[in-house]
Amino acid sequence: MIGLGALLALSLTACDTRPLQAENRLFLDLSLELLGTVELPTFTFQDTPVGGLSGITYDRQNDRYYAISDDRSILAPARFYQLKLATIPDAQAPEKAVEVESVTFLKDTQGELYAPHTIDTEAIALSPRHTLYIASEGNLGRQIPPFIGEFDPTTGQLLNTLGLPKRFLPNTPIRNEEDIPHGIRDNLGFESLTLGITSLAPDDPFRLFTAPESALLQDQLEQDDSRLRLLHYVINPIGPELLISENLYLLDPIPPDSITLAQGLVELFALEREGYLLSLERTLSFTGFGAKLFQLSTGNATDTSRIETLSGSLSNVEPLRKQLLLNLEDLGIPLDNLEGMTLGPRLPDGSQILLLVSDNNFSEDQVTQFIWFRFTQKP
Repeated sequence: MIGLGALLALSLTACDTRPLQAENRLFLDLSLELLGTVELPTFTFQDTPVGGLSGITYDRQNDRYYAISDDRSILAPARFYQLKLATIPDAQAPEKAVEVESVTFLKDTQGELYAPHTIDTEAIALSPRHTLYIASEGNLGRQIPPFIGEFDPTTGQLLNTLGLPKRFLPNTPIRNEEDIPHGIRDNLGFESLTLGITSLAPDDPFRLFTAPESALLQDQLEQDDSRLRLLHYVINPIGPELLISENLYLLDPIPPDSITLAQGLVELFALEREGYLLSLERTLSFTGFGAKLFQLSTGNATDTSRIETLSGSLSNVEPLRKQLLLNLEDLGIPLDNLEGMTLGPRLPDGSQILLLVSDNNFSEDQVTQFIWFRFTQKP
């Protein structure tokens, strides 16, 4: 079904109502225009339930999308789908807006399918060397750590994995009295992943950004999970990846009288202009899902890699700068569990499609929701 109403043409510009202050000059002049939404129930493709879409990436050379499912190899083997999407959905024929063309099962380095409960894929990004970087939250209950792997898009086989700092890897239960608990928490790991690409040449280096959904165990405050660590890598054609920096990302504050049950960073997207990203934060309350889009500026942010815990004073820590781009609740449309985000094709006027997708949790009470925006960056 189509979730358009009268095909809203709501233009939202981050800088329209703000004075040109020093803070605003740190950010790009971006705007969004809602073009349409499509909602799909869970359906079957080649004996797999199409759902749980928690990450999406665009292949501009072939005009196709890859979407990762977060099925933990339970309903079917861990997998990603290749999708053909309409540039802008037709309100009269919503069923033509999303077409599943193929499914590829993920395999480990030995070419074996992942066993049930051994992987929890949440994010996906296409690299210039036409490989797919995929993030898994792992399964802490089974002592399976998180990982970020590079996969062959044709065979689905794992090629190699990214080196993660020890502070991100769970060390519970504690076996050494001198250690303090650290690492990601169960189901709150690497939900976001994006590549900063300045060249499509396969032999040129590119950047990788990722962050956990919520605070690491050592960075938690009482009733405050807002202090995240964002990792910034450079991926080189030869040799191991290089961790450039780690920076503090602060989730949007929850109002004191809010009935928010959960909040987290669910996606990042690196813009063409170096030093700028988009972030997607998702909330859950008794009234349903919410989501906010932010613009990030990485300049002057403090490197937090040598700070053992972020649970203390942050007076000497400069976080990543954030600016609200859009509160999706202002659109006046029902929102599902939005988790994936990517920039798609360019439109004739030079703008691009910004696409969001939701993870329906394979629930009959939810839908897979696609939302199309016109994304414009002004000079």
